[in-house]
Amino acid sequence: MSTPIIAVPADTKVMGEITWHSAQQQYVGAAMDVAGVMSLIVPAYAQGADIDAVLDRVEGVMITGAASNVFPQLYGKQAEEKDGPFDPGRDAITLPLIRGAISRGIPLLCICRGIQELNVALGGTLISEVHELDDRHDHREPETGNRDEKFVIRQPVFIREGTCLADILGAGEVAVNSLHRQAIGDLAPKLAVEAVAEDGTVEAVSVIGATNFAVGVQWHPEYWARTDSASRKLFEAFGDAVRAFARSKDGVNAAAQ
Repeated sequence: MSTPIIAVPADTKVMGEITWHSAQQQYVGAAMDVAGVMSLIVPAYAQGADIDAVLDRVEGVMITGAASNVFPQLYGKQAEEKDGPFDPGRDAITLPLIRGAISRGIPLLCICRGIQELNVALGGTLISEVHELDDRHDHREPETGNRDEKFVIRQPVFIREGTCLADILGAGEVAVNSLHRQAIGDLAPKLAVEAVAEDGTVEAVSVIGATNFAVGVQWHPEYWARTDSASRKLFEAFGDAVRAFARSKDGVNAAAQ
């Protein structure tokens, strides 16, 4: 079997007078080196986009983190300047891509901004500034230090018994690198909470009744996927699900010939 391919939606970046469609190396590198899958970067270009054409050609979907935030009006709130930056092109691609992957039973891994998009795609809402709530910790990225120091694994999350993540990582406390301003507010009806932070912030979810791997995490397993055991196990489980889906797709195609 050839290497399976996953869809990875791009972010839009403006450099000079040119708009670029790009994905961070840490995500596509972890997908290739640890999950063992190739990435097809999907342009964040909503006009004329054919999501079904993408899903016809891939065996998995990974929704990455990003510097931008989901546009508030997509979950029923008025957008304010402080809620940005925004990337409407990405929003227009990721939400139908998520819904399509779930509908087709295509393995789905959503990371950081991705878990927020997963919640919004299925009817949930977001908290715009978690650190402003009295009962929550400050989950934002530290202002000082290099990138490795900012993404160091230091926060505990608590994985619930009987969940998908418990099967992969074990139930109980796991140390992660969770860096975010936004978080899940009202949980989408089709999502189940898999893990929470010490302050109760939702840190991982799964899709209820999903026919395949469909998990979102608020932290960044891609950053240390090669060296951290929990991060590696999550990407390996996603890769296993993608390969299993690819084999089943090949079987269907062979039977149809």
